[in-house]
Amino acid sequence: MATLDTGATEIRASSATLLEGARAKQKRSTAQLARWILLFLGGVLMVMPIAYMISTSLKWPFEVYNVSLIPEEPHLENYAYVLEDGRFYNWFVNSLVIATITTISSLFFDSLIGYTLCKFRFRGRYLVFIAILSTLMIPTEMLVIPWYLMSQSFGWLDSYWGIMFPGLMTAFGVFLMKQFFETVPDDFLEAARIDGLNEFQIWWTVAMPMVRPALAALASFIFLGNWTAFLWPLIVTTSSELYTLPVGLSSFGDEADVQWELIMTGAAISTIPTLVVFLIFQRFIIRGVVMAGLKG
Repeated sequence: MATLDTGATEIRASSATLLEGARAKQKRSTAQLARWILLFLGGVLMVMPIAYMISTSLKWPFEVYNVSLIPEEPHLENYAYVLEDGRFYNWFVNSLVIATITTISSLFFDSLIGYTLCKFRFRGRYLVFIAILSTLMIPTEMLVIPWYLMSQSFGWLDSYWGIMFPGLMTAFGVFLMKQFFETVPDDFLEAARIDGLNEFQIWWTVAMPMVRPALAALASFIFLGNWTAFLWPLIVTTSSELYTLPVGLSSFGDEADVQWELIMTGAAISTIPTLVVFLIFQRFIIRGVVMAGLKG
């Protein structure tokens, strides 16, 4: 009799354990389903502006204000018009040249400054680092007037140099590169010094390859930021030959008539370089984010 009672108790305990496991599994499944739903809704919200942009680029002018995502009579006339317009090609080249040069310059100077602040010990380096970081708290709108006065005094108005000089070095890039250079072991640098390399060679051949994910992430951020910049290029340029894509696309309309279908068409074409940059640096960006998370 005692054996039967013991067996029944074990069966009830086993059943309770299985029931609790099933309930916990059901809760995990419900939580996972809720996460997937939230991610799906977030993805839809992110994609909707792009879908509306492409939809509008396929519409005739009389369909622009129709909120339907599916055009009544889809066509490619807008793309033909924009691509045949010599101004668009000129704006595209301007944006590509400016974004490329500023990206290369920022990668060089930001990484060099970040390496110096991280690996060299000198009086006042923390004050220099704090001073650089403090510029991140200044809104761009407050810097426009000093930039303009500086451009005017040096004769940089309405020129490539006038558009590019504010982005040739960035405080964010210095901060990011300094943080990643801290992950580079000092033993490697000392070994390079023993081998006879000078400090510039050590930075270029030893330290830089070890922070490649950070360089890729920084390159994508800077390129996209300069590719989409609107306010400063609009202020510093007066001739349409120097317009960048965002500024040039805005000239497709005036107070009386805004040609939204052409603006959306140009915007859709202008997203191609950004997609190319992301596809090239995607794995490096992901590695950079993972390394930053592990470091933190």
